[in-house]
Amino acid sequence: MHSAIADMLKDYECVTADDHRHALNEIVQEIALLGLYRSGFFTKAAFYGGTALRIFYGLDRFSEDLDFSLLKSDKTFNLSSFTQVVQDELGSYGLEMTVKEKIKQNNSPVKSAFIKGGTQIHIMKIASVQPPVTGINPREQLRIKLEVDTQPPQGATFEMKYQLRPVPYSVRLYSPSSLLAGKMHALLCRSWKTRVKGRDFYDYVWFLSKSIPVNITHLAWRMKQTGHLPADAVLTEEDLKNRLRKRFTLVDFDLARKDVLPFIKNPETVGLWSAEFFSTITDDKLKIDNLQ
Repeated sequence: MHSAIADMLKDYECVTADDHRHALNEIVQEIALLGLYRSGFFTKAAFYGGTALRIFYGLDRFSEDLDFSLLKSDKTFNLSSFTQVVQDELGSYGLEMTVKEKIKQNNSPVKSAFIKGGTQIHIMKIASVQPPVTGINPREQLRIKLEVDTQPPQGATFEMKYQLRPVPYSVRLYSPSSLLAGKMHALLCRSWKTRVKGRDFYDYVWFLSKSIPVNITHLAWRMKQTGHLPADAVLTEEDLKNRLRKRFTLVDFDLARKDVLPFIKNPETVGLWSAEFFSTITDDKLKIDNLQ
């Protein structure tokens, strides 16, 4: 086991197979970010989403994917020019992973790639001082998705953050208020189909608990881009809160809880979830940061 990974693993108290999976995923995510930093990726793009919140702002839930947005629109952006650097970085830490771009058949502005590796093999490598982990299908694969939005909406703000392990590196991130704008866009506009994404609601409560204001300008641009707000409309605080209250009445919160429980350690944190709960905390706690 690489000494740097051994040091990172000390932050985890792995007992179950799921504990080892989550630890492995998070270590791979951070080494992938280091590889992207070395490649110069963060001169062109910024990190956002649940994993950004966990690594750099202390969100207390596990997040699977690495989500990025270009700083300015570029339809010619080629994600594959960065994937080999990530694979090489992982390899330098003894992680035998492959990173391959997923070619989409439609004209989506989102570019995707997957980091893949044998879960059981790498759990054994990282947890080599532990007894063998049982109950894992030997054919199971670790998969981490990287996505890059090549046509980002306007109005976001950014900041630089630094990590010290496995070696010091920097990452450009969406600012917390712009991250909240993205999360609220998901709350308002995500198509649930048969599965309510409870992680969106969990993150929303976390933002409000930290008194982070929403960048309503960026939120409006996101909603206009997806057709949820007319191009000439102004999104006001009153309009936003009304839209949220209406959305909350449509949610099956039992399904939302079921979705998020595998990603959190304390089920009691979602025990009060209801339309009334979310509407009330929105009225009482939501703050607006209008940058226009």
